[in-house]
Amino acid sequence: MRAFRAAVEAHDLDAVEALLADDVVFTSPVVFKPYHGRAITAAILRGVARVFEDFRYERAIGDAEGRDHALVFRARVGDREISGCDFLHLDESGRIDELTVMVRPLSGAQALQAAMAAQFERIAEEAQARSGG
Repeated sequence: MRAFRAAVEAHDLDAVEALLADDVVFTSPVVFKPYHGRAITAAILRGVARVFEDFRYERAIGDAEGRDHALVFRARVGDREISGCDFLHLDESGRIDELTVMVRPLSGAQALQAAMAAQFERIAEEAQARSGG
């Protein structure tokens, strides 16, 4: 999805959030249970933007007119290189209703998990503020 990729690459997290459906389901590469809702998903993506360094998309896979897309990326967390993929599904209105992220290698996923755990309190606060709570 071009709009999502462009917003991520521009570090425009408000634009990323605007592309999310209210009932989006985010599946993390390092947490077992998925997260539900725009506020928590947007807060997680803001946390990811804080911990990923040298993030870049390398290619897009999928039908430009279809509802399923995959964006292959590379990044660094601390001294660990990560490669991964964002899998996006769009609802009937063109908003992202499913976002699944996968990363490798295991050492990179572990570095990501540790970095995101350190962001957890801030993520929870941002999600609460965005949901009006």
